Amino acid sequence: MEFDEVVTTTGAIRDFEDRPVPDALVYEILGLARFAPSGGNRQGWKVVVVKDQAIRARLRDLYVEAWAEYMAHVEAGLVPFAPLNGRRWTGPAVDLEAAAKRRYEYHFSDHLDEVPVMLAVFVRLGSLAVLDNGLDRQSIVGGGSIYPFVHNIMLGARSRGLGGVMTTAICRREPEVAKLMGMPEDYGLASLVALGWPKRIPSRLRREPVETFTTVDTFDGEEFKP
Repeated sequence: MEFDEVVTTTGAIRDFEDRPVPDALVYEILGLARFAPSGGNRQGWKVVVVKDQAIRARLRDLYVEAWAEYMAHVEAGLVPFAPLNGRRWTGPAVDLEAAAKRRYEYHFSDHLDEVPVMLAVFVRLGSLAVLDNGLDRQSIVGGGSIYPFVHNIMLGARSRGLGGVMTTAICRREPEVAKLMGMPEDYGLASLVALGWPKRIPSRLRREPVETFTTVDTFDGEEFKP
């Protein structure tokens, strides 16, 4: 598959055909993903291929709770867990305890345990070069040492005809996941990735044109055009 087609059709896919994905293909995809850049080339990622049905079911239940928290923000017209003052998250903007007890009908979360391939992606915290630590705003830089790897999984899967989605809602339940999966104390949960043979591939992803987010020299500079 040509590069342009891969990057323009790697959207979030949550609906899969009911057929298995060979382990050899998952291994091949991870073999491609490992060439992602990371701070100092430390490659601090750890992937757990989740096959045990009991573990999958527990992850599903935790995901359902976290998804309810997410949706409570959406219903309130908020970006879930975003910094309310524009710089830093200062605490819950909704009643998280009440939200977690609600149930939203959502096929993906309710049937998460049935996805053909489930990958839990962790990262060794000491490997992250977090150069924005100490700034008076939400930290973002550390993710640059793990999420290119996760996105490479998505790109590699798409190049082989698969589809999938990178989810982070489950990170709201990291302590429970750590206990369930034996995560060492010096690691963090970065993502849960679902892969499979897609029922449908989006032929055209909707994204804003370059001119809407690129300027010359300053934030209010002229639009960057070819």
